[in-house]
Amino acid sequence: MSGPTLPGEPATGNREHSRQTPKNSVASGSGGGFDLRMTFEKSLADTVRTLESLSRIRPAIDAAGKLVVSTLRGGGKLLICGNGGSAAEAAHFSTELVGRFDGDRRSLPALALSSDGSLVTCIGNDHGYEHVFARQIAGLSKPGDLVVAITSSGNSPNILAALREAKRLGLKSLAFLGRGGGKAKGMATCELLVPGSRGASAQEAHLFLIHHFCELVETAFT
Repeated sequence: MSGPTLPGEPATGNREHSRQTPKNSVASGSGGGFDLRMTFEKSLADTVRTLESLSRIRPAIDAAGKLVVSTLRGGGKLLICGNGGSAAEAAHFSTELVGRFDGDRRSLPALALSSDGSLVTCIGNDHGYEHVFARQIAGLSKPGDLVVAITSSGNSPNILAALREAKRLGLKSLAFLGRGGGKAKGMATCELLVPGSRGASAQEAHLFLIHHFCELVETAFT
């Protein structure tokens, strides 16, 4: 015999809850009658739409690729910053450059500014978390370097401070943005504003773009 129904749990045999609901089609992009429990289909559709929408910002993507390659060719390094998932993407970008992406080529200079836990906590403790990236940019950068900011919201105070510090020092900057760009929109030398309103899809598009730039770098330095 089945036990009592828990709060919020559909009762056994409840035809209203057990009824099949039409699902989204990734190919058609249909949204009507979507079963919210089927998050895989919805997430996949959102990601596909976001990646396909990158063709709308192709001029900015091409400009950003040239900026990355010209910085490295000129002897500059990339100072890359982000929070949370974007911090992971910053580390991903730097490891592909310092290590290797696909082919054999020399190591290239890049730093993920979130990777040194002791330094981040020191600056956060002494100066406030808003300054954890800007302080590193002030101390580690030299003329010709490129500040790369990765943010799906565009509103993180430490990202805004990093972009302001880059401008103060006369450094060029590249911003990976999403969800309308937030307060960071218009602050960078070059910006990649991924269309759409979903943060996860923006981060997935950012990783695709990082790999695209790595491919350009491989071609330039192989």
